Amino acid sequence: MNDIVMQPSLNFGLNLVSEETSTPQETPKPANQETSFLGKNVTLSPVMAQYLQLKEEYADSLLFFRMGDFYELFFNDAIIAAKELDIVLTKRGKNEGEDIAMCGVPAHAYESYLARLIHRGHKVAICEQLEDPETAKKRGSKGPLKRDVVRVVTPGTLTEDSLLDARQHNFLVAFSPPTKKEIGVAIIDLSTGTFLIETTDLNGLPGVLARLNPAEIVFPDRLMLEPSLYDHLAPWKKKISALPQARFDFENGKERLQNTYNVKTLDAFGTFSLSEIRAAGALLNYIEVTQKSALKLLDRPRQLKSQMIMVIDAPTRRSLELHCTQSGQRQGGLLEIIDYTVTAAGGRLLSLQLSTPLMNLPVIEERLDAVTYFVDNSNQQIYVRDTLEEAPDMERALSRLNFQRGSPRDLGALRNGLSIAMTLRTFLEEDTLPDGLDKHVKRLGYHHDLIDKLERSLASELPVHMRDGGFIADGYNGELDAYRYLCKNSQEAMDRLQKDYISRTGINTLKIKHNNVIGYHIDIGPSHAHKIPEDFIHRQTLASSVRYTTPELSELEHKITVAAQQSLDLEMAIFADLVSDVQLQMDDILQCCRSLAALDVSAALAELAKEQGYTRPQLDHSVIFDVEEGFHPVVAALLKDKGDTTFVANNCHLGQDTQMYLLTGPNMAGKSTYLRQNALIAILAQIGSYVPAKRAHIGLVDRIFSRVGAADDLASGRSTFMVEMVETATILHQATNKSFVILDEIGRGTATYDGLSIAWGVIEYLIQHNKSRTLFATHYHELTQLEVSIPQLQCHTMRIKEWEDKVIFLHEVIPGQADKSYGIYVAALAGLPAQVIQRSSQILNSLEADQKGISVPEQPTFIPQGPTPVEKKLLALDVDNLSPRQALDLIGELQGMC
Repeated sequence: MNDIVMQPSLNFGLNLVSEETSTPQETPKPANQETSFLGKNVTLSPVMAQYLQLKEEYADSLLFFRMGDFYELFFNDAIIAAKELDIVLTKRGKNEGEDIAMCGVPAHAYESYLARLIHRGHKVAICEQLEDPETAKKRGSKGPLKRDVVRVVTPGTLTEDSLLDARQHNFLVAFSPPTKKEIGVAIIDLSTGTFLIETTDLNGLPGVLARLNPAEIVFPDRLMLEPSLYDHLAPWKKKISALPQARFDFENGKERLQNTYNVKTLDAFGTFSLSEIRAAGALLNYIEVTQKSALKLLDRPRQLKSQMIMVIDAPTRRSLELHCTQSGQRQGGLLEIIDYTVTAAGGRLLSLQLSTPLMNLPVIEERLDAVTYFVDNSNQQIYVRDTLEEAPDMERALSRLNFQRGSPRDLGALRNGLSIAMTLRTFLEEDTLPDGLDKHVKRLGYHHDLIDKLERSLASELPVHMRDGGFIADGYNGELDAYRYLCKNSQEAMDRLQKDYISRTGINTLKIKHNNVIGYHIDIGPSHAHKIPEDFIHRQTLASSVRYTTPELSELEHKITVAAQQSLDLEMAIFADLVSDVQLQMDDILQCCRSLAALDVSAALAELAKEQGYTRPQLDHSVIFDVEEGFHPVVAALLKDKGDTTFVANNCHLGQDTQMYLLTGPNMAGKSTYLRQNALIAILAQIGSYVPAKRAHIGLVDRIFSRVGAADDLASGRSTFMVEMVETATILHQATNKSFVILDEIGRGTATYDGLSIAWGVIEYLIQHNKSRTLFATHYHELTQLEVSIPQLQCHTMRIKEWEDKVIFLHEVIPGQADKSYGIYVAALAGLPAQVIQRSSQILNSLEADQKGISVPEQPTFIPQGPTPVEKKLLALDVDNLSPRQALDLIGELQGMC
């Protein structure tokens, strides 16, 4: 995060003549005053003194300073914002001959500018005018308008739809200082109300952050001085907001939690550790400080225990491409392939479930039962999905209303969403449902009274902003209808009054007119002056007419002038009452939102299963991993979309007797795909999804480890081989007999015999010590000898076919072992020059002939350049004029030349 400070070269002897050009109607300002800013005594105009005082308080944020219809930025803030937003950098006054930088954005369209700044890692403090010029006049002050920061917008505290990804959570995360190696982690998504608390340790923290993919991280500033911890946060450094250590105090944290939920004890929420409460308290404090309001969270804190979910570390998540590809694109990741949800909330729930596969077998089975119901009942599935397609994002609408940032459209979203929920409940409760699905249907609740009130009170078409008015339905409030009638029919009222005055005075040319100087007035020709009634009040005399007013006309003018504002004020009061009604039912509505999302996910996973040919897995607490005709969900789907080929399905049978497949075979034959597909099958099974296989029996997997592919870490000074060894060490230290491990090419990053020895030792350790279910791919064919001495290891290979000097990859895994790797053939396919391929083949033949030692054959003194004699002969042929006899003779001649 950028620290925003004033440039040292600036001298603050400013002389600005007025507060702001956009509100010239304000009262005169006092003379320049002296103030202190960043330790300096500077002379400023009143408005700029106000600005810099606020800026000093929010030095780490860009200050959006409200001036009339614009948010203005000054000094270094203006320079930064103008560059980031690509807007004009202008000036406001001078400082001893030097221009004062300024830029601004229109207040009515600030969100698009705000989004760009937030996405570039800035915080933005929103400073609003807290009074209008008329109010300032009434209080008699000659100072600037009252202003204050009403909210600090940070990446982790967003609630606006325009600033968020509709299908992803926006997590704000805090973690406590380590206590006896334990770290408390608190997670809140302000946009949905989700609040999670868990515990990890130093080694597990990167995996937790990789799972959550937080938008912002809050942690104690003292930890910035801990190199070991700070190294763990390397991928997240741009998202860190450091707080004083004192904010992580246990007693303060406990009190904040109790005050937030208005309880005397936290026992009803769970048994939280000291570190968890410290993290949660600091996070609540950060939200209170940035949101500048009393905190009212939607959801209660839910404790997430490590034994409840499958652990997937950061390298494994990247390798398996669960949410995005290794290049960061959603397209091509697993989530994009399996996401058939039709609502934003359903998409977020599926994403969250994919990041946290479960270890709780009953809950998994409940999810699978719900999917099975929709697989078996197509009519119900189609109806539910068609109905949900119309469902708005109630979760985020509810959150905005809760934080007093809601709009009429958010109430409209609740009106429509709750109505859809009632429709689905009525439809589904007539059927016999599995327990898990029945639970969600019941949690849709009954909201008839609230729906009825929202339908009666809200207009059918709702504006984006309350300031636009017109969002309360006609006929709902009599007083509001009267104001609206006056606004819409002011000319009719004036016409009636004009006719009455013509009748009273007998002046047929009398007109009621309006101009911007004197407002509404009665216009009469001078020749009729003797007919003017006594209650007509003279306003103005012109050459062609005399202008009057009356108490009646003044009263009507006043009503017309204020009717629009009174109408809007009354609408806002009604809006506040409706929000209060919603808040009284907040918990029930939130349950309804979550259940709608769960229905969407279940129906979507059923659609996935039918569309892609998935099957329901059998799950238990054994160590079996038995998959028949499994396939990679992403690769198979992409091939299906192209329609050019079919994915070759493969089996995998691991368990107590066979703990490891040792997989050999050439590159491009499909080894890495096979490794990854089995890991993904385990993950999909444990989120409660059908899996890409004909049949699958899986003992619950507590952790998945993947070391597939080469990568370095230049920022930390780690080579590819070092990264490989660090990740392998992590696996050997943490994998259990319940874990699933996939390894590819361990040891290939160093000398041949070193690498072979390391791979050999890793295999023995995994089988004898970890006892994990393992798929181990290698090009070290010497390792296949281990099948004789280690009965828990089975050799498998990728089936290929050689034909006419070509290698055909069949992508089929079969028992056995490869006798060679076909690396030179793959190199030729990649386009290496023919001379390199020819020379490589010579070297390979020599090395394979000398099994006792490596002896590189001598480099030939001449390598033919250009066409060979055979090629020259063929190029010179007149093929069209060759007789059959001549062709046979030519073949014999060419054979003799080879």
